[in-house]
Order: sequence, then C-alpha cells, then structure tokens
Amino acid sequence: MNRAFLTSTTWRKSSRSLNGNAECVEVALASHAVGIRDSKDPCGPFLVVTVAAWTAFIDRVKHASPRP
Repeated sequence: MNRAFLTSTTWRKSSRSLNGNAECVEVALASHAVGIRDSKDPCGPFLVVTVAAWTAFIDRVKHASPRP
C-alpha cells in the first residue's frame, strides 16, 4: 500500500485524550486507508490499514462489553 498519502494528511488525536497531552494514538484518515501512530513518536513507525479494517475495529470497540 502506498504510504505517501500520510505526508499530506492531518494526524489527529481522540477528543477524549486526557488534557490534550501527547500520550495517545493518532490517526490520519484518507479515502482509501488509515494511518495509526504513537503521538509520542511522530517520526517513528506507523501502521496503515484499510478503511474497512479501521471501521470494523472502531465498531467493535464501541460495542464491546465493559470488563467487570
């Protein structure tokens, strides 16, 4: 998969990030893929997944049962 789209895409953190600090995951959304990286290491490694995979992941997280 071509990762060049990540250079021109805005990375963003969750709105639920505690106090806006840099200790969270950032995502870069594009029409064909999603980039995922550690906000503490923006020049470090990152993952690229399909939009379908990201959507399935988010859906699963939203509907997961809380642990006791």
